[in-house]
Amino acid sequence: MTSQTFTVLNPSGFHARPTKMFVQTASTFPCKVNVIKNGKKVNGKSSLSMLTLGIALNDEVTLETDGEQEEQALQELGELLVKIYEE
Repeated sequence: MTSQTFTVLNPSGFHARPTKMFVQTASTFPCKVNVIKNGKKVNGKSSLSMLTLGIALNDEVTLETDGEQEEQALQELGELLVKIYEE
């Protein structure tokens, strides 16, 4: 298992569109993906679960990946958490 904490920089936080993009990317990896905010852990491959976290600008979010391709998933998803912006 690998984990790392990231700071969200999207001014709008994680609403429907950024969450959808994150979940779609997470779902391409065979490993488990968990997202943790303020001690609450959810499945990073579930849009509904992700939205319950209420991720906002400057929130610190921890990603946990476990299984095949966990390091690649952690890197790509971490970049999304930090850089994802609504187009």
